[in-house]
Amino acid sequence: MKKILASLVTGGMFLALGISTSMAQDEIRAVDPATPVELFACTFNEGMGVSEWDAAVAKFNNWADKRNVSDYSAWQLMPYYSGPEQEFDVLWLGGSPSGAALGRLQDQWLAEGGKIQDEFNKVTSCDTHVNYATLQFKTPPEREDPSNIIVSFSDCSMNEGVTFDDLYPSLIAWADYREAHGSTAGMWVLFPAYGGGGEEFDFKFVAAWGNLEEQGTDFDQYSKEGWKKAGELFADKVDCDSARVYLTKNLRMAEDDEE
Repeated sequence: MKKILASLVTGGMFLALGISTSMAQDEIRAVDPATPVELFACTFNEGMGVSEWDAAVAKFNNWADKRNVSDYSAWQLMPYYSGPEQEFDVLWLGGSPSGAALGRLQDQWLAEGGKIQDEFNKVTSCDTHVNYATLQFKTPPEREDPSNIIVSFSDCSMNEGVTFDDLYPSLIAWADYREAHGSTAGMWVLFPAYGGGGEEFDFKFVAAWGNLEEQGTDFDQYSKEGWKKAGELFADKVDCDSARVYLTKNLRMAEDDEE
């Protein structure tokens, strides 16, 4: 996930997000060139469940292996802390090192993946397919087993008059603060790129941990004193809703990807 959920395309995209070119180079030290992420939201069809989903995923991987697909990673996200607004059973989160790489795979899938798509269609109905441009602000540590992680999503909106130029230093400072206090989380922001429309948020704030205990450790630190730092950094700049938390399973890993 380090490289799949890594960043946001270079100068042109920074300008699109309101990051001025007057910012000193060292102020953008944490942001690598970006990658796209695609997300499907799906519900299981009647009589279908995880076992049928796993069988379809296996067929997808077999299809991809035969075509030497080595630059696509994918994860399965199952709701853990969630509410009735999450009207789906499973999320598919996938990405490639670049937009061209992802598009190349998508072209191939549309041309040659029809039979495997039919297998997925038997199992799930997916009414959402969206694409996000992603910035990484805190790199997670290397993990012995990155196959199963915990991921949280919050929808965030910048307050009136606040630009991403204003918010960026606070995100960097928050990542540094978390790091200094022992957090093992990775942190990203995801900006809607394609497939949405009418979003009532500016970006999604995403965090990932190795397990629920690591997440709980961050909870304890935030409850004890972290909330003060968060208020100092983000008050009057951004509002985020409560996070949804997902149990995440890796489905496919790009050859040069890590967590």
